[in-house]
Amino acid sequence: MGLAAIKAIVLDVDGVLTDGGVWWGPDGGEWKRFSFADIMGVTLATKAGLRVALISGEDSALVDRFAAKLKLDDVVKGCKDKAAALRRLAERHHLSLSEICFMGDDINDLGAISIAGFSSAPADSHATVRDQVDFVTRSIGGRGAVRELVDKLLSEHMVDR
Repeated sequence: MGLAAIKAIVLDVDGVLTDGGVWWGPDGGEWKRFSFADIMGVTLATKAGLRVALISGEDSALVDRFAAKLKLDDVVKGCKDKAAALRRLAERHHLSLSEICFMGDDINDLGAISIAGFSSAPADSHATVRDQVDFVTRSIGGRGAVRELVDKLLSEHMVDR
């Protein structure tokens, strides 16, 4: 199955949509940086009819805020088994795993990477992950990697459809 068969993009958050860092303020507040290039990538994907979902190992309100801003309905937080979450998402939306692209950056993403129809990782991902995925972006996490993936998927969709 080619990239044109992809109907959904599922993203890890930390290290993919963010640079993997976190700022903690003296008041206990948590801050993460998101890239407008990646935000535009998510927007372009949804406008093109692709479902976009988030699966995060963290249980952060910032993930909810990102999802609300981009009107993403599928969000799994505090996830310890991303492959199981990916299977549930596929089932809920009547998709086969081969129709799902997953982007992750670290070893806790390998289960989902191994079952997705197409997998990707930012350039600065853990070496084990880069060795397992179908596509490694030139961009690093939180600095346009998601946009690069979306551009690749949408160019394939336009060519093959």
